[in-house]
Amino acid sequence: MQLETISSISTPVGEGAIAIVRLSGIDAVEIADTLYKGAKPLSSVDSHTINYGHIVDPETGESVEEVMAAVMRAPKTYTREDIVEINCHGGIHTVNRVLQLTLKHGARMAEPGEFTKRAFLNGRIDLSQAEGVMDFIRSKTTEASKVANQQMQGRLKTYVGSLRQSILNILAQVEVNIDYPEYDDVEEATTSFLLDEAKKVEVEIEKLLKSSSQGKILREGLSTVIVGKPNVGKSSLLNYFIQDDKAIVTDVAGTTRDILEEYVNVNGIPLKLVDTAGIRDTNDIVEKIGVERSRQALAQAELILYVVNNNEPLTHEDIEILDSISDQKVIVIVNKLDLESNLDLEELQNRYPDMQIVRTSIINSTGIDDLEDRIAELFFDGSIQSTDSTYVSNNRHIGLLEDAKRTIADAIESAEMDVPVDIIQIDLVKTWELLGEVIGEDVSEQLIDQLFSQFCLGK
Repeated sequence: MQLETISSISTPVGEGAIAIVRLSGIDAVEIADTLYKGAKPLSSVDSHTINYGHIVDPETGESVEEVMAAVMRAPKTYTREDIVEINCHGGIHTVNRVLQLTLKHGARMAEPGEFTKRAFLNGRIDLSQAEGVMDFIRSKTTEASKVANQQMQGRLKTYVGSLRQSILNILAQVEVNIDYPEYDDVEEATTSFLLDEAKKVEVEIEKLLKSSSQGKILREGLSTVIVGKPNVGKSSLLNYFIQDDKAIVTDVAGTTRDILEEYVNVNGIPLKLVDTAGIRDTNDIVEKIGVERSRQALAQAELILYVVNNNEPLTHEDIEILDSISDQKVIVIVNKLDLESNLDLEELQNRYPDMQIVRTSIINSTGIDDLEDRIAELFFDGSIQSTDSTYVSNNRHIGLLEDAKRTIADAIESAEMDVPVDIIQIDLVKTWELLGEVIGEDVSEQLIDQLFSQFCLGK
């Protein structure tokens, strides 16, 4: 079945040097030719060429835009359909006029993610690769983009495909047992083979799941809260990380009244950094609301950067808060090393032996490198191996892999209990199907629509 030809602006809305209107479908070249005037009709140019001309309104004869039109013939295109990309000047009005002309002369407005959806439906990429496209667009660090790029290139597809093939090999051996039950030694050999191979698959699934916490951090960012009493340097730390004076820094306690959020790159790790109001008892109604929000952010944080003042001893409030977060991942930052030390560092270390402690003078940029190294150590054992590892970061993938781990474990347990192999086969088949859902071999149309609706228009 031939799908309708679709059209959309594939570059961000706004003024820029270039904007692209993309068409994909069986009539893409014909529709573009209706509007295009150049040295040759687009229908007669070679595939994968770019051609200078003008977009002209067929009804009025008005020249709307000076363009470069790229023609790409199926199947060697992103969607495996004919594609025309009309490169316009980056003005909002004229680009919209070009888009409207394509819609008026036979194209339909593309839905969010529909170009990538067609690439999936036409077999150019699998579902995990399609999801990698969105992760690549949204990546916030170089390492995150490397991981997403590997998924786009099919690394996860290859890995999961290999596991599915291993399960098929097991199932084939199980079929031998079912078809030739009269041979006693076949049953014993089959059960032994099944156990060995199923355990190998289980180990590989566990490896993927082990990478999931790190993968999610690279994909979504590490929810990080900067917390402490007022005027200890929390906002200065935020400003240092983002290299901007986004947070107001003064000597007046209680300046930060609300939560500030910003993404920053720390050794390739994206931190979703939250600067909170200083936690203290206060009669100020607005500040009190900010303090309560700080406590809520604290409870939800994956990493807590607790800032204390080297110039002041620990207070009852410090101890109360540190006690309450002792079971979370915390780095205590002893700031203001440029001032006289009135903090008992040994007491701090003895009271909280499991917490990382870093000494800094943010105003002098001292100790920041050590802080960044400690963050990498906490979550990535010091460094991100983006070129050597297959990271799983997508919640859908993680859920399916957890289910697959359960079903393969059930198969192993059944085999160890000498359950008949045709019963074990049920769990093996279920594992194979769950892994297939990861790469889109067996997914519902509703799920596909939901996934691609999260894409931007034009992609």
